[in-house]
Amino acid sequence: MSYRAPVEEMAFTLRHVAGLDAVLAHSGAEIGPDDALAILEEAGRFASNVIAPLNRIGDRHGTLFSDGTVTTAPGWVSAYRAFVEGGWNGVLAAPDYGGQGLPHLIAAACTEMWNGANLAFGLCPLLTAGGIEALAAHGSDDLKGRYLEKLISGEWTATMNLTEPQAGSDLSALRTRAEPNSDGSYRITGAKIYITYGEHDLADNICHLVLARLKDAPAGTRGISLFLVPKVLPDGRRNDLRCSGIEHKLGIHASPTCSMAFGDAGGATGWLIGEENRGLACMFTMMNSARLNVGLQGVGVAEAAYQKALGYARERRQGRAPGSPEPVSAIVAHADIQRMLLTMKAYTAAARGICYLTAQALDAAHGPEGKAAHDRASLLTPVAKAFSTDIANEVTSLGVQIHGGMGFVEETGAAQLMRDARILGIYEGTNGIQAIDLVTRKLPLAGGTTVGAQIAAMRRVAEGLLKDGAPGFGLAAPRLREGIGSLDRATSFLLKALASNRPQDALPGATPYLRLFGLVQGAACLATAGLAASAALKAGETDPAQAARIALARFFAENLLPAAGGLEQAILTGGDFADDPAFALAG
Repeated sequence: MSYRAPVEEMAFTLRHVAGLDAVLAHSGAEIGPDDALAILEEAGRFASNVIAPLNRIGDRHGTLFSDGTVTTAPGWVSAYRAFVEGGWNGVLAAPDYGGQGLPHLIAAACTEMWNGANLAFGLCPLLTAGGIEALAAHGSDDLKGRYLEKLISGEWTATMNLTEPQAGSDLSALRTRAEPNSDGSYRITGAKIYITYGEHDLADNICHLVLARLKDAPAGTRGISLFLVPKVLPDGRRNDLRCSGIEHKLGIHASPTCSMAFGDAGGATGWLIGEENRGLACMFTMMNSARLNVGLQGVGVAEAAYQKALGYARERRQGRAPGSPEPVSAIVAHADIQRMLLTMKAYTAAARGICYLTAQALDAAHGPEGKAAHDRASLLTPVAKAFSTDIANEVTSLGVQIHGGMGFVEETGAAQLMRDARILGIYEGTNGIQAIDLVTRKLPLAGGTTVGAQIAAMRRVAEGLLKDGAPGFGLAAPRLREGIGSLDRATSFLLKALASNRPQDALPGATPYLRLFGLVQGAACLATAGLAASAALKAGETDPAQAARIALARFFAENLLPAAGGLEQAILTGGDFADDPAFALAG
């Protein structure tokens, strides 16, 4: 079964969980909810009909590398050309340079679709979006005039060149060098690895955003600058850079992951973005959006895995389910398969809600809420990235399990989704780093009032469940209240540890805390959707999808959220392993 964009469910989540109507009213984009739905429907058709059919082709064919040239899989060039011609590359970008200027919420839904349909394809516009954001925020007028329009249109693409063999998560070890030229440009020399779409045949020019160190720059991350280093220079000459090889990977085979060499002939020409020695500050401008986009990749891949598993479970017949009149039942009738499918669906919907809430906060940061919304987006971003990509790995694994032996072989495509998903928790900041960021940097925002306000919002959802009283919610209300209590107590513990300058008490619980936050926030998102569905049913609506939303909120609260209590205990009492020598690994 090929991926079909779940436009109806996405639109419902956008409106009733993330508040799309209010975002549109204050966005200045001059579109209403009906226009937004039309955009989503068209994006869904493109994702389902153009990009998704190339997913298996790309996985099997991969990319070809010869003499510094990378050739993408069959159909890639024409699909990318159609993507560009459809205007999809500029959904979020400012109209000043040809973008559509639509809200982050709309762009988030589109990003989910591109990556659910074909993660390897979706990576290319995702990297370009990051380049656009960094250049728009920090580039000189000359650089913006020369490059933004073509990047926004998709005629040219962009990359991020951060990682080096000795400098992965720790960029303080970066060695790539930059030397100023008399004309205001810089000579860039060095090597980068793991550069997604560092070379390809989809566009005539690739604009590399390269982190490098100036001579006599301060040590560590304080001495890193950001440069735009194009493959083709403004006068049409080829720049002094090349792809020196591509990686052979576990997944995303159709996305070229390149090693890049700068300066074989004396130095690649680049231009400074922002100020010297302020490169990381420029990069952090785009981090919230970039990490959110990776979270949306997780949602998209999880959705694809659920669809594939559901389709297979309806067709595969094995054993007789209790109460079935048929001697051999479709496996979807068996309770354990139903449990796995509901777990896949519930995790995916919860992660979608968290990601859309994060996008809404990014939009609200440009309105009356200002800094409060910006802080909320900062708080939610590591959760959106790490929780969504963690569940992508879990959901795709469940998809293989439902397929049984047919999932372990490549024929069904379930294995590809599991392989593709594995990178998501690693790049754009490993999920362990996201957890550390959440606990040490984001919980203390505004003296802890940001996280306090978010927990208070979850409590209001639990109160709404109690007031609604619909029997379909089962034990969702008390389970959500219990989960919020666990999150609140764990948050207070971590904030006190940080305030007392005891990071050693906080850091061991960082990853369990992020999972706890994701579970509770995800449950609140599903409960919010369920409350909207309950209101629609009480108003006389008969759509069975509404009852299904209530049931999904109940399943998550009763079957997945109870893990919150165990995670709380791990945070409060499970950190001794970091200090006790008895836990030390044998060397």
